[in-house]
Amino acid sequence: MVFNFYSYIFAKSIEGQVLRVERVGPTETIISGNSKKLPDQFFSFAIALRDGKGEIHTGSTEDRQWAVVQVGQCAGAKFLPYPPWLLDKSGTYYGVRLIRLYECPGAKATPSPSPSLNPTPTSS
Repeated sequence: MVFNFYSYIFAKSIEGQVLRVERVGPTETIISGNSKKLPDQFFSFAIALRDGKGEIHTGSTEDRQWAVVQVGQCAGAKFLPYPPWLLDKSGTYYGVRLIRLYECPGAKATPSPSPSLNPTPTSS
């Protein structure tokens, strides 16, 4: 049981501020063939969250929800560890699942720019 579900049993939940969300290699992802499904690597992200104690937690994921997350927001995430018998990856995290996304307490909500329906003409 522990062997099959190690990552879920020993997952850690982190609440904190988003420091970085980086798309990993979108330019290197090659879409070819007649497949209508995009490869999961196209939605691969590297995540960095700082918890309330100041510790920075990092991991990778192919969870598409991270595409909408912005630096400075707060998030609750579940970090799944690689099992220790995978020696080359032991001690690192994958499959970082976004559980909750919210504005950090005390932070002003910053409206995202939206395209104007009536663009103002520019004079030349």
